[in-house]
Amino acid sequence: MKQATHTFVIPTKGQGLTDISVDVEKWAAAQNITTGLLTLFLQHTSASLIIQENADPDVLHDLQSFFARLAPEDGSYRHSAEGLDDMPAHIKAALTMTHLSIPIAEGRLVLGTWQGIYVFEHRRHAHKRQLVAHIFGE
Repeated sequence: MKQATHTFVIPTKGQGLTDISVDVEKWAAAQNITTGLLTLFLQHTSASLIIQENADPDVLHDLQSFFARLAPEDGSYRHSAEGLDDMPAHIKAALTMTHLSIPIAEGRLVLGTWQGIYVFEHRRHAHKRQLVAHIFGE
């Protein structure tokens, strides 16, 4: 068995989804693992990781709109020391994920035709998010 780790720094532009598929796929392919598993872990509590459709940008827009309605920035939360967008960001991250596991077969990530890997930024302002990748297999 072979394994490797890498930390990506993902710049976000504020609330929204950042497609990281190409960078992750390039790094995974360079590890020369034919069969295995890739784990991605985002080291933050106000952003998350999702696998989502990468063909129609309306899907990403609608997701962002849905989560804005679900956890509004209305000031009704006890935790507000870091701004009105912080507690809603924690709620959104709790409802999504901070980690993903993606199988590897025939040297490629086993993603569906229309699937992409995204960092889902839940805060209003730009951030640099740390993403740790761990790959193992043979």
